[in-house]
Amino acid sequence: MSDSEANESYDLSYREDTPRIRTREGVELYHESSGEGPAITLLNNFFITAPFWRAHTQELVKNHRVVSYDMANHGASARLDREPTWEEHAADVIGLLDALEIDATYLVATSSSSQLARDVALAHPDRVKGLVLAGPVFGVKGMRRHRQLNRSWLLTLQSHGMASLYNQLYAEVISGRMNEEGGTPGFLGLRESFLAMSTPEELTNGLNLVQTGDASSELLSRVAAPTLLVLGDDDMLLSPQRGHEVAALFPDGRCEIVQDAGHVPFLDDPEHFETLVGKFVEEVESRV
Repeated sequence: MSDSEANESYDLSYREDTPRIRTREGVELYHESSGEGPAITLLNNFFITAPFWRAHTQELVKNHRVVSYDMANHGASARLDREPTWEEHAADVIGLLDALEIDATYLVATSSSSQLARDVALAHPDRVKGLVLAGPVFGVKGMRRHRQLNRSWLLTLQSHGMASLYNQLYAEVISGRMNEEGGTPGFLGLRESFLAMSTPEELTNGLNLVQTGDASSELLSRVAAPTLLVLGDDDMLLSPQRGHEVAALFPDGRCEIVQDAGHVPFLDDPEHFETLVGKFVEEVESRV
């Protein structure tokens, strides 16, 4: 499926017959689980919801168990008085795996959720078989650049609203090729999905949380799980060279560059992204 086709066909509806999963006191999460095989758990950044992943996992579900969910305080999951901490979000991941009887999983994260994937892998190494980090927010020396961008997005949201935030994000996050080829229809199609998936309050909570947590690049050297970075060559945060340098900080890390892709490479080339994830899982499974 091409990027433009995916943008036009997003089904963001929730499955009403899916029971929520209780992960801790006061928290029940919406989730979706499809397919059989090695488990792959998808971690949302704060701009997308669980149904969004359906368009980008159609091949993976043929040979894997693919799990997506809405984070607490977002989408169709429980609403709390405050945004959970990173530690609480990590506890929810483990609670979800426990409820689904998944002993260990591959975590696929995008943008800011790469920080959550790192934290889960560090706190629960026995539950994480591997990491796929698409458009990771890590730098060779830290995460200052990503946090500056998020502060600018938060300011735009608070001063001008959701539509203006989307305008800014589209220019920065989407690749130049996708921008040119999608034109106005592509811009408007993705905007409809963007506005449908989040509320201003949810994004404010998420963008504030992103400013917290340990930003030290030294933490990456402690991640035992095999790690694949999937980086667009038109990513706003990392150049291809820097991507390989960040991957080298992981004990068992490597970086794949997706040509003509931006910060969210599975939007630019969904089929190639699924192929990369599938081959990575196959490779790690063969080591056992």
